[in-house]
Parts: sequence; structure tokens; C-alpha cells
Amino acid sequence: MNRPAPAPEPAHKAAVLIGRFQPFHRGHGQLLEHALALADRVVVVIGSAHQARTAKNPWSWSERAELIRLALPEAQRERVLFLPVRDYYNNARWTQAVRSGVAACLADAGVAVDEAQGGIALVGHFKDASSQYLAQFPGWVLHPVARSIDIDATAIRASYFDAAQVAPGVCRTDHPAFAARLQAALAACADTLHDSTREFLRAWTHRPDYTRLAAEWEMLREYQLSWSGAPWPPVFVTVDVLVRCDDAVLLVQRGQAPGQGLWALPGGFIDPRETTWQSALRELREETGLERSIDDWRAAHRGQAVFDHPDRSLRGRTITHAFYFDLGAGPRPLVEGADDAALARWMPVASLPALEAHFLDDHFHMLDHFLGLTPPDDARILTAVGG
Repeated sequence: MNRPAPAPEPAHKAAVLIGRFQPFHRGHGQLLEHALALADRVVVVIGSAHQARTAKNPWSWSERAELIRLALPEAQRERVLFLPVRDYYNNARWTQAVRSGVAACLADAGVAVDEAQGGIALVGHFKDASSQYLAQFPGWVLHPVARSIDIDATAIRASYFDAAQVAPGVCRTDHPAFAARLQAALAACADTLHDSTREFLRAWTHRPDYTRLAAEWEMLREYQLSWSGAPWPPVFVTVDVLVRCDDAVLLVQRGQAPGQGLWALPGGFIDPRETTWQSALRELREETGLERSIDDWRAAHRGQAVFDHPDRSLRGRTITHAFYFDLGAGPRPLVEGADDAALARWMPVASLPALEAHFLDDHFHMLDHFLGLTPPDDARILTAVGG
């Protein structure tokens, strides 16, 4: 009797798939199938982790991990590990966090990998300029996969949030038209989303976050339409101010979209007739009421930095000049939120890491840059979970 030929050994010890998965769709599923065919264990790196919920990043990393797990056949779930990684808006640091996180994740799972022997496969699809991260992992064997179906997660989110736009500028889920609009939006995704993902999206509309993010989505679209006739996409220049006093920093809570209710550094758009220094002090005064003499600010100045990652702001290409001032150990000045700040508050530095998921855009990372809130190697604090 002829025995069946043994199954071929996997080409690699482990495979890695990186994405935001907002939401997980069948295009992602094809990449994951390819990764599972290459290795016994697959590490799915979930980007944009530990962020506030926004129209661009509506779902937490753990929700996205569960969507991926539910889309897999049960027999394959235990072969997949999930690794959340922050968006550092710093390519070198992000790459190192992915590398060290994957290594820690595989070590915890008891998988010994020799990168020098091609032990790790990197699976991905070169979609556009945002896919250049695939070239940042020398030592990993790149397996580019051609797209076989045309799917865009941005278009899925647009259709999903548009369902709540029952009238111009009105986002409601209790309107009679909403149920039909949602059903049409999800039906249009029948070929692009797994059934479990569509059911998750349907249930998620009952959360207060849904209508809030739908309104934010509409606001951002109108904002971008307002300058869509420009000969080229505009680049916005802003200023932000970090003021420290007595082991606390001055934060504002945003009073309007985008990011309504989120914490941020005081700041705003630069005035055409001001230097960045002048704009920074003006915005600080307007949003918090904090004012000092120019000599006092010069004495308190501890540094400044430019934050210019292309994806750092929901509003579009935005470059900010951030200034850091330290007022020392004296009593904290009285502050009051004004202008577009609903609230101004001195927040203890020790409490900032726990608030990471409640900051606008990259403002937590600006604080991290000046104050060192996260360790250089985040592998120790990233959470890797299996199926």
C-alpha cells in the first residue's frame, strides 16, 4: 500500500504580517492565508495601537485582533499571534519596536528563529508609498503578494460612517432612514468583508463612539473639500507648546472636532505675520490664559522640535513646531480653557502613560519625545496574545 507523501516542511520558522486592519477585510485575509502557508506560526503586527478612537482608527487593537481571529478557521487560530505596535511617527523607532516585539512574541511562544538563515518571512502587498515599510527589515525574507481583489479599507469606513449621515450635517442612528442605509452599506461589502466582521460592524453602531466618529468623518471630509481646488495639496504649519511646572504639564481638552474631548498640547495654526515663537506664545495665552514676560519664557525654554510625519494629523499634511518650557518647582499658575479648548489642566507627568489612548493625533508622542514616557525598547511592555 502506498503511503501518502508527507506534508512539505514550511519554508520558514515564522511569518510576519503587518497592517492597521481598519477593518480586517478579505484582501488582508488573502495575505494571512499566504503567511500561514509559509510558516507554522504567524505574527500579525497590528499598527496604530494604543491610540484614541478616530474616524481613521475607529477600532482598538484588541478589537481588530478578535476580528482576525474570528475570520480564521478554528484549526488555524492557535497558529496566529497578535502584536500591537504604536505609531511612533518615527520610522527607525517603529522598525525597532516591530523587530524586538516579534522576537519577544516568538520567544514567548517557544519558537526559535535564526534570521541569518531566512527564518522569518515578511508577507505584504505594495499598495502605494505607505507600503515602503516592507523594505525596512533586512534579514527577513520578503514575500510580496499581488492584490487579486480591489479593496480599500478607507472606502469601507467611508460607506460605514456615511450610513449615519441621514441629513446634511446630521448624524443619527435613531432616524428611520438609518437602518436601511446601514443595511445597504454592509450589503455592498458582502464580497469584501467576512460575515463575522460585518456583524461586528452592525453591532458597533450601537456604541456612542459610532455617531461621534461619523460626525468627525463628515467634518474632515468637508474640511478637505474646502481646499480641494488648490493647485496642489496644502501643507499646514502649526505650533504646539509643552509647559512643565512642578512635575506636571499643561494640557488642554479639545472642545471641537477633530478629536473633540481628547487631550492635547496647547497650540494652533501659525499666523502669517508671526514667527513660530510668537505664534506658540499667542496660542498658549489664548487657550489657557497662561502669560509670562518674554524674558521669563526665554529663561524657561528647554528645547524645541519639528514633528512632520506625513500621517501625524487627521486634517492633512501638517508640520508642527513644538516648544518645551519648564517653569521649575514653583506653584502652578492658574489656567483656564478658552478659544477652542474646552478645558485647561495641569496633569501630573506620572499619569501621562495611562492617558496614551486619550490624546489627539501624535501629541502623546510629542510628550514622549521631550519627557521620555516610554522605554526605548517597548518589547517589554507590548502585549502579545495568541489564538
